[in-house]
Amino acid sequence: MSTQTEAENNKLMREAAFVKQNEKKWEALNEAMASGKSALKPDELADYFIQLTDDLGYAKTHYPQSNTTAYVNNLTAKVHQSIYRNKKEDQGRFVRFWKIELPQVLYESRRQMLYSFIIFSLACLVGALSAAHDDTFVRLILGDSYVNMTLENIANNDPMAVYKSMGRGDMFFAITVNNIKVSFMAFVAGIIFSIGTGFVLFQNGIMLGAFQYFFFQKGVLLPSFLTIWIHGTIEISSIIIAGAAGLVMGNSILFPGTYPRMESFKKGARKGMKIVIGLVPLFIVAGFLESFVTRLTDWPWPLRLAIILSSAFFILYYFIIYPAKLQQHASK
Repeated sequence: MSTQTEAENNKLMREAAFVKQNEKKWEALNEAMASGKSALKPDELADYFIQLTDDLGYAKTHYPQSNTTAYVNNLTAKVHQSIYRNKKEDQGRFVRFWKIELPQVLYESRRQMLYSFIIFSLACLVGALSAAHDDTFVRLILGDSYVNMTLENIANNDPMAVYKSMGRGDMFFAITVNNIKVSFMAFVAGIIFSIGTGFVLFQNGIMLGAFQYFFFQKGVLLPSFLTIWIHGTIEISSIIIAGAAGLVMGNSILFPGTYPRMESFKKGARKGMKIVIGLVPLFIVAGFLESFVTRLTDWPWPLRLAIILSSAFFILYYFIIYPAKLQQHASK
């Protein structure tokens, strides 16, 4: 009898923690709904609806007969009715994903993005230092054939000739598929408690560090920078962001908070998958730049630098600045 009572008490405590975690959000939404349809914009309602459906699914699973579940169900129904009144259910879904859903997930994942950047940067440093202190390291990482070919290209005053060695169409397809594959691996590897994602990031970071030091050592760092980073700005940034998606999923297993571990994992996997889906267009753009633009090594350096800076600005704005602004606007 005491065991049953203890189990009921534990269930009540978990429910109380669940309510405490979300009650401010529910009350604010309820007040906004009561004050009239002009209180919230359609995009804000859609964002709330996504969060509420997650809350309702959790409540129905763990507290099906609870007043909490009835309250959340009623609130979800109100928001649903407000969103979809006089319009089709799928209207604006594509726009909402890029304008609201993905930026919100990116803001919630800002710490994981920072950790991913730090891991990758440290790996780049390790790769560069290793190449500086071991003459065989670059060959070990990049392979003898690539190093020998690049040395020959440098001797012929065309260090970036490798980007001209393959047909544009075939190169675009191969590079885009490979980049998407790498990002997906960085994400999926997060299921190994984030360690797998860390390994993928570290591996790619070491390769980049050794790669760039090799060109520095041969005195062609600037030409390599103005060529490689035409596509590399988007490509490398996307790999780091994909790493953040893997850390989001991995950390949801390690740190479930008030949710059961499996429920936390499902939420983390959904968030991570949204980030990876959001990166697919970037990998297509990076593949296009590498196949059709990077090979144009005779372009004026200001034009190539402009492409690099424009790409960097887009990445910083959409993936860091815009999500923060959106969150700041929503909290007012």
